[in-house]
Amino acid sequence: MMNFPMKKTITLFAMLFCVTTVTILAQNQQIQNKTPLKRVSYSSNVDAPLSAKEQMQLEEVYGDKLNEYVLSKPQRLKDIKHLLRNRIEYKRIPNPHDQKPCPLLSEIPLFNNYVPDLKRDPVFNPQTFNPLKYQFNFYARGTYMYRVDNTDYFIIIKSQHQNF
Repeated sequence: MMNFPMKKTITLFAMLFCVTTVTILAQNQQIQNKTPLKRVSYSSNVDAPLSAKEQMQLEEVYGDKLNEYVLSKPQRLKDIKHLLRNRIEYKRIPNPHDQKPCPLLSEIPLFNNYVPDLKRDPVFNPQTFNPLKYQFNFYARGTYMYRVDNTDYFIIIKSQHQNF
């Protein structure tokens, strides 16, 4: 017959073994569920110089830090061109049955790190809207959609890891 301290020790080791096994199995499951990201492929349109509109959008958000944080960094500039030219779509969905619930534009904070007095546009216009002003989830794994408050407009930000 085992003494009491020996039973405690065996029980403790059994519990520790079970917890360790469950943890390892959970980690292995997470690793299997994560699919590798596709390499970002750029359209040839990112090789073209910035348009006047894009230059203005960048200046509005980066102010006097534009050269330091964007223009002097070729990869960063390429990523922003890819974002503005290929990955953002403005879609009007008038039928309420076709609309999906998603965050409202008013819930997205401004990206005012470099221009502290940056303001939201009082009225949404897809032709003049500057998505760089907002802290959208630009570099997430998936595609995200945001609704423009009190309109039937949606802003769709496609994943950089999908093919264009």
